Amino acid sequence: MVGATVNAGGRLVVRATRVGSDTQLAQMAQLVENAQTGKAEVQRLADRVSGVFVPIVLAIAVITLGAWLGAGFPVAAAFTAAVAVLVIACPCALGLATPTALLVGTGRGAQMGVLIKGPEVLESTRKVDTVVLDKTGTVTTGKMTLVDVITAAGTERADLLRLAGALENASEHPIAQAIATAATEELGTLPTPEDFANVEGKGVQGVVDGHAVVVGRQSLLADWSQHLSPELVQAKEAAEAQGKTVVAAGWDGQVRGVLVVADTVKPTSAQAISQMRQMGLTPVLLTGDNEAVARQIAAEVGIDTVIAEVMPKDKVDVIVRLQSEGKTVAMIGDGVNDAPALAQADLGLAMGTGTDVAIEASDITLVRGDLRSAVDAIRLSRRTLSTIKTNLFWAFAYNVAAIPVAALGMLNPMLAGAAMAFSSVFVVGNSLRLRGFKSTASAH
Repeated sequence: MVGATVNAGGRLVVRATRVGSDTQLAQMAQLVENAQTGKAEVQRLADRVSGVFVPIVLAIAVITLGAWLGAGFPVAAAFTAAVAVLVIACPCALGLATPTALLVGTGRGAQMGVLIKGPEVLESTRKVDTVVLDKTGTVTTGKMTLVDVITAAGTERADLLRLAGALENASEHPIAQAIATAATEELGTLPTPEDFANVEGKGVQGVVDGHAVVVGRQSLLADWSQHLSPELVQAKEAAEAQGKTVVAAGWDGQVRGVLVVADTVKPTSAQAISQMRQMGLTPVLLTGDNEAVARQIAAEVGIDTVIAEVMPKDKVDVIVRLQSEGKTVAMIGDGVNDAPALAQADLGLAMGTGTDVAIEASDITLVRGDLRSAVDAIRLSRRTLSTIKTNLFWAFAYNVAAIPVAALGMLNPMLAGAAMAFSSVFVVGNSLRLRGFKSTASAH
């Protein structure tokens, strides 16, 4: 069923795979609600200060009352001065400083497709200096297509596509799906593999039509004592020099050919990387792909530091190593194998177009697949945190500065009430300025 389809007659069966709180919309709403009701570290600091500030104000009010009475002033005048102190020092603006900024900031983020999971995330964005990016599906579209099939001597193209495609059809990896899709389009229905197994970070293996088939990295085939011929090695190196990915396939003890797939860089990735650099962030490309392909993609988008041929389980180790070097690391990814690294990073950003486990492990979800959303997320988080700090400074400074004026009797309670209300209005107005935050994506 497609949007705007009208069922003019007949029977329509609809299966709801997710309902209620399990739907994406409900989860998005829950993320925004959690962010708006939680407390940032700066708010917890304000709470501790308030715990000291309020008793001090009460003490000043008592001292003011006693001083005026001791100086021989009428009781009414003494009480007026003491009440003015209490009114002007009322920390209403202090209570509004953080919630209003969070409410407006996270709401504006949701409008732009940036879902911040909690207010504590704001603190992380301020400190981040290194951004680690997954390649496939993050910097690139992740939509691989088969661009070439190179067979070994004595092997038919159709046989290579059929056996390799059948095995890859059982895998969810983007490269595997590109091969399987191309094989299906060219040959039709593919056989069903038996004893299928995924070799983490290397490829897949199984039995197809009675043949023990292995498809994946050159190292995986080498584990099976299957080695590429000089002609296939030359073809592989030529393809990788152009930034393409090469998958080897073999069965019955021999390498039967290589399949070349290519991924394209997202149109906005280079611009996003440039914006990150302007913010003082150092981008790092982290991928399990081979070095040549990774450097080709990195050069295209403007990334200098490349960490390639990393096994999925080793991505966390890379994040830990960067953190041990004193860097505050943000990780951007979209796949299942990115989830541990997203959780380990000081700030995890998951593409909303990616897997649920990656989204769950992250601190910020980018609903759109546009990498510029990551820039928006960091900019908005920093702006929101800055607004909170401005609000808190105003709330404290305004009250503290006005207390001596009230204690000296230069401010009656009515004026003190109006002045106190003005501080709250300022805090709310300052927070509402976040509604005018502009997305870099929409600006272009």
